[in-house]
Amino acid sequence: MRKALLLVFASFISAAVFAQNSKPVFKPADFLKIKHLSDPRVSPDDKWVAYSLSEVDTAKDARVSHLWMQSLTGNESIELTHGPEPASTPRWSPDGRYLAFLSSRESKSGSQVWLMDRRGGEAKKLTDIKGDLGDYSWSPDSKKLLLSIEDPESKAKEEPKNPLPIKIDRYHFKQDMEGYLKHRHTHLYLFDIGSKKTDTLTKGETDEQQAEWSPDGTKIAFVSNRTQDPERDDNSDIFTVEAKPNGQLTQLTTWKGHDNTPKWSPDGKYIAYLRSTAGEEYTIYDQEILCLMNADGKNSVPLTLQMDRPVSTPTWSKDGKSLAFLLSDDRRNYLARYDVSANNIVTVNTGNYGISNIVPFGDNNWVVEFSTPYVPVELYAAENGGLRRLTHHQDWLNDVKLAHVQGFRSKSKDGTQVSGLVYTPDSVRKGKLPFILFIHGGPVDQDDYTFDATRQILACAGYAVAAVNYRGSYGRGLKYINAINADWGNKEVKDLLGAVDELVKEGVADPDHLGIGGWSYGGILTDYTIASDTRFKAAASGAGSALQTTMYGSDQYVLQYEHELGQPWKSQDKWIKLSYPFFHADRIKTPVLFMSGLKDFNVPTAGSEQMYMALKSQNIPTELILYPNQYHGLTVPSYQADRLNRYIKWFDKYLKGVN
Repeated sequence: MRKALLLVFASFISAAVFAQNSKPVFKPADFLKIKHLSDPRVSPDDKWVAYSLSEVDTAKDARVSHLWMQSLTGNESIELTHGPEPASTPRWSPDGRYLAFLSSRESKSGSQVWLMDRRGGEAKKLTDIKGDLGDYSWSPDSKKLLLSIEDPESKAKEEPKNPLPIKIDRYHFKQDMEGYLKHRHTHLYLFDIGSKKTDTLTKGETDEQQAEWSPDGTKIAFVSNRTQDPERDDNSDIFTVEAKPNGQLTQLTTWKGHDNTPKWSPDGKYIAYLRSTAGEEYTIYDQEILCLMNADGKNSVPLTLQMDRPVSTPTWSKDGKSLAFLLSDDRRNYLARYDVSANNIVTVNTGNYGISNIVPFGDNNWVVEFSTPYVPVELYAAENGGLRRLTHHQDWLNDVKLAHVQGFRSKSKDGTQVSGLVYTPDSVRKGKLPFILFIHGGPVDQDDYTFDATRQILACAGYAVAAVNYRGSYGRGLKYINAINADWGNKEVKDLLGAVDELVKEGVADPDHLGIGGWSYGGILTDYTIASDTRFKAAASGAGSALQTTMYGSDQYVLQYEHELGQPWKSQDKWIKLSYPFFHADRIKTPVLFMSGLKDFNVPTAGSEQMYMALKSQNIPTELILYPNQYHGLTVPSYQADRLNRYIKWFDKYLKGVN
């Protein structure tokens, strides 16, 4: 009898394994099936959460977002908007009567505010704004809207037949996706819903951002850089302005670095906000800390300085007794909470997953955007110390076989401990695998325990794939971030190679079939690494650069360059040293696939073209793929799938011998 039971159990296990292995693997075409959830907002009665959901429209070859509503107390899920025109940015009126949203339907001047009556009926267009409407919010009494509007491109009634010449006279004169920058600014306006009258709150040669109503509706807090030459520093401060025309403006913070993200406590007594760690000297190698001050700007106290980890998304509980925030710590992004009365910080939820947004409901409960290495973002309720899943838009992945993801640690040649993640086609390893080191961008970012479609797809194509948080990455403290300041391509390469050595030692990576790639700073580090080590048999360098001297004035980072490296004519040796992949291109033996978006002002196409030409002239196998009308990040779905297919084809050719 026992033998029969063992046979039945063994048969059950075999059937389960066969069912898992019989699933189709995650492929580039599946990338287009991923749904993007964003901007959750809880209704005033704590019964519903509205959010934006974008899906790929294959006919348009674009993503289209619509509004959905999910019950917080049951399983009901409702799509609120439909059709070809997108809808996004839901905002409940405080009295609970309306759900507002942004849409460009029936408008030739960009997105407008629409109102949906919760009692029923069709949505109605509320505003007719000239200029780019960014964010908006309801006044506490539900009678007005606070609008953030960028000056219109042209005040003329009709656009000229031929575009006018572009006059450039700004220090920071270009920006990815925005193009060449003119003297257009974002200001705050009040819109009266009853009369449809718009009043100006702020004006001038400054920008106002991240505006937020005080609980009593009398003031608005916002962020602005009002130094003498704001393009040459990062000194943004928090201000308040009375919520009326010609209202009194008051500066609350005076930190020489940047202050941002003001959040009023529900009783209006305090403002929580984020502050840079670095002071007057601008640097990208920084992390934000959570601060709390009185509503008049006095008695500011840093709450998380001693934690030495970056924080984000400060959010008050509805009762004002606690302040939730997200904390990034060694591959994890988790939810923590500051207890106001106890004056201490506690962890709410943490694990091998990532949380990327927080919205309060009930008593110390939160709706969060939640992801794991196996599931893209869904909405969860963080309540009573646990997590309850709310949405199920990614359930189609239950029928797809995904790669196994596991954390690992390695040691660099100089003794530095480095953390990473490794993706393999199966949880049970079957010997050494062809390997791809896929490097994150930033560099001030981190690879974490959330869903990474690119690495999943590469691993499902038969590779071991590594994600490595080299020095310069978030999650390990300021010293770790600052380690690469003005010293690019040195310590990061040591960390990357140390991780490869560790995975070879563990028997995961085949040392004779090693690949490397990345996008943005990941592309830059790809160039640095293959110019330092010839062990890699294939590389894919996306949106990168190597001849750094040519980036000055060509991209959007002039402020960083002058503070970190100095002006090129004053520090030639440093600029040439950091350009070593180009000046030592004769050391590169790795076949490289270069890629770029043709409208990229972040890391312009010239960076890829120069390296392509350097290798082509030496007869090193190379290709250059250029995506028309694309910026630093590819947004056209077919291009995104094309990039993934080209990765696989390139690595298959040189790591597997597949033509």
